[in-house]
Amino acid sequence: GPRPAAPKVIRLGSPRPRLRLVGVGLTLVMLAFVVRLVQVQAVDASTYAGKAEQNRYVGQVLAAERGEITDRNGVALATSEDAYDITADPTMFAPEELDIADGPEQAAALLAPILGADQDDLVEKLRPENEALRYVKLAGRQTPQVWKQIKDLKAALAKKAETDESTANVLAGVFSVPTSKRVYPNNELAAGILGWVNAEGKGGGGVELQLDKRLAGEDGKIRYAQSGGRLVPTAGGSTETPAVPGSDIELTIDRDIQWAAQNAISEQVRKSAADRGYVIVQDTRTGEVLAMANAPGFDPGDLSEADPKALGNAALQDAFEPGSTAKVLSMAAVLEENVATPGTHVVVPNRLHRGDRLFKDDVDHPTWYLTLNGVLAKSSNIGTILATGQLGRTQAQANKVLYDYLRRFGLGSHSGLGFPGETKGILAPPDEWSTSQQYTIPFGQGVSINAMQAASVYSTIANGGVRVEPTLVRGSKGPDGRFTPAPKPGKTRVVSEKTAKTLARMLESVVDDEEGTGTKARIPGYRVAGKTGTANRVDPATGKYHGYTSSFAGFAPADKPRITVYCVIQNATEGSYFGGQICGPVYKQVMEFALKTLQVPPTGAAPAALPVTFTP
Repeated sequence: GPRPAAPKVIRLGSPRPRLRLVGVGLTLVMLAFVVRLVQVQAVDASTYAGKAEQNRYVGQVLAAERGEITDRNGVALATSEDAYDITADPTMFAPEELDIADGPEQAAALLAPILGADQDDLVEKLRPENEALRYVKLAGRQTPQVWKQIKDLKAALAKKAETDESTANVLAGVFSVPTSKRVYPNNELAAGILGWVNAEGKGGGGVELQLDKRLAGEDGKIRYAQSGGRLVPTAGGSTETPAVPGSDIELTIDRDIQWAAQNAISEQVRKSAADRGYVIVQDTRTGEVLAMANAPGFDPGDLSEADPKALGNAALQDAFEPGSTAKVLSMAAVLEENVATPGTHVVVPNRLHRGDRLFKDDVDHPTWYLTLNGVLAKSSNIGTILATGQLGRTQAQANKVLYDYLRRFGLGSHSGLGFPGETKGILAPPDEWSTSQQYTIPFGQGVSINAMQAASVYSTIANGGVRVEPTLVRGSKGPDGRFTPAPKPGKTRVVSEKTAKTLARMLESVVDDEEGTGTKARIPGYRVAGKTGTANRVDPATGKYHGYTSSFAGFAPADKPRITVYCVIQNATEGSYFGGQICGPVYKQVMEFALKTLQVPPTGAAPAALPVTFTP
C-alpha cells in the first residue's frame, strides 16, 4: 500500500534577528531614561530642585509681641492678646489637587461665617490670577477661638476624607500664623494720649505712633516644610529667626486721676452742649502730666464706631485764643520788670480808646478804682492794657518786652512732648502785631495756644518761676526687664521766685475774694490759686469769631503748690458760657480728686488777702 505522508516539519526561523530587535528596543528605552536622567540631574538640576523646594518649603513672618503701655503705677492701658492671621496656600485648592472643580467656593462657604468675611472675596483670594501663588492672608488678627473653630472643621474633614473617597478636604490648604491683637482694657480712657494701632499692626496715632519703633520690636522669620496640608517643622532645611518683643512704655499718667478728669469734662461738655472740652493735670514740680482728658473721646479698640472729629488729642492739637487765663503772663511781665506791684493803683474807666478801637470789660461798670491785684481778680481787660502799657517808653517797646515773656513761658513753640500733630499755636513777632493786637494780646486775644502750653504757664508760676518741660513718658522696660527712665526734662527760669510767689497770691484773690471771678473753684481746707477765662472763639470751620472758649487754670495748695489743673470748654451752647461758671466746677472736682489721690495735705496757713480796690 501507499506510504503514509511524512509529518510536516515546522522550521523555526533564526532567533537572532528577533533578539536583536528586542535588544535595540530596550536600549532605546534605556537611552531615553538615561538622557532624561542626565537632563534632570545635571542639566536642569537647579530648576527642579527649586521647584521641589517651592513645593516643600513655606516662609512666614513671626510677629513680634508689641510692648504694653501702662500708667505710672504699672496699670495696663494698652496691651496685646494672642491672635492669629488666617492664611492659605491657593495651589492646594486647584482641581488637580482636590479632584473637584469648586474647591475655593466650598472652602469660602465654610470660612465666611466663621471669619465674618465676604464669601466672594475669599473665593477671589483662593483662586488668584497668579496660579503659582503660595500664600494669601484671608483674615488678620483673629481670636484663638476663631482659629480653633477652623482647625476643628479642618480635622473633621480630613478624617472623613480618609474613609469616604467622595469627600475632599477643602480646608487642607488653610493655615494660621500666630500674631497679636491690640487691646485697650479701659475702653475710652486716655484714648487721646494712647492713640490706636491700625490693621497692619502699626501705631496710627498718639503714643502708639510716637513710640511705634520701641513698642513694635522686631519681627522674626520661619521657613518650614509642608506636606499634604501639614507643616513639618522638623524637616531638614527648616530655619527660624525668633522675633524680638517690643519694649513696655510707662506713662506719667495716673489712671485714677485720668478717670476723674475724663468723667468731669465729659459731663460738663454734655451739660453745656459744647463742641468739646479738655482737662490737663500736671505735677507742678516735675512737669509730669498726670492726666490729659478730651471729650468727646473714642474707643481705640473699635474705631468703626468713632467720630473722625474726636480722633486725635485735641488738648494738644487744637490752637485757640486763651482769653483771660493769659492775663497772668502780662502780670508776670509787669511784676518782673518792676513797673508795678500788686498794690499799684489802676483807675479803670468803662471804655478805653486805643488805636482804632474802643475797649471794654465783660461787664459795663462805673469807673473802677482797682489795685493791680484787683485788675487780675476782676479780670479787667482795660486794667491789663493800662498795666502792660508801662512795659516800655513806647507801645512798640512794650510789645517787644511782653513778647519776650510770652516766648519764655513757652508760647509759640512746641511744649516738649514731641507728640504727633501737636500745634505750636500762633504768636506773631511784635513788629507784625496789628493795631488791635497790641492791645488784645495782653488779655489773651490775637494769640493762639494749645491746652498743654497754658497748663505749663501755671505750672511755671507754681514751681517758683522755673519752667519744666512737660513729660508724658516716665520710661521704658526692654525685653530684658530692665527699666530705663526717660531723659530728664529741660528746665529754664522764666521769672524770679519773688514774682512767682506774688503771682500765686494774686491768683488766690481770683478764687478767694468775693470780688473775684473764680469763687466756684474753692476747695474747703485748701488754698487755691486760679484764673478764669472767657474768650471769643474763632470757629475752625469759618475762621470767623463765633461762640466762646471758656476756661479755668490754677494750682493748689496755693502756698505750697503740687498740682496744676487746666480746663477748657469750646462753644458751650446751653446755660452759662463763663469760664468761672462752667470750668470752675470741673477744676474743683478734678483738683479735689487729685489732691486726695496724691495725699497732699492742706497747708493749714491762712491766706493773707491782698486788697482788690482802693479808695480814691
